[in-house]
Amino acid sequence: MRALNRSWRYLMMLSAFAGMLGASAAAELNPAAVTYKLPDQIPWGPVDARGAQNAVVVGDPAKPGFYMVYTKWTKGNHFSRPHFHPNDRYIVVLQGTWYVGSGPKFDPEHGTVAMPAGSFVTHYGKQVHWDGAKNEDAVLLIMGDGPATATAAEEK
Repeated sequence: MRALNRSWRYLMMLSAFAGMLGASAAAELNPAAVTYKLPDQIPWGPVDARGAQNAVVVGDPAKPGFYMVYTKWTKGNHFSRPHFHPNDRYIVVLQGTWYVGSGPKFDPEHGTVAMPAGSFVTHYGKQVHWDGAKNEDAVLLIMGDGPATATAAEEK
């Protein structure tokens, strides 16, 4: 009975070890079917004067057509000023809390709504909005049809 029990444990350990090896081996994917970039392979641009950093992952937001961009708003009350885009934009908050305001009056302290990770936001074309981060970084995935130009619309 002991020998059978030992043999069974030995077999289970070998089976578990073989399973771990199989799971850790990377599969070869057909590049005609699937392409991917791991997080450390995505090229982020520098942080701009507003405190935002971008990484284009699909398309080109400066040209006509579909695009997807990661945007990181860095903590420290970094905001865009009131503006609008010609086309609708669809945004998913991936990390942190993003703050969204609308209208031409810029008031980050009283005029924003907090969007925690997992939130989905639509910025409608030709409608004035502004956004950013307060006390933590916020990482967004922004999707839309280009060109993604911005027209200033701040109340003076």
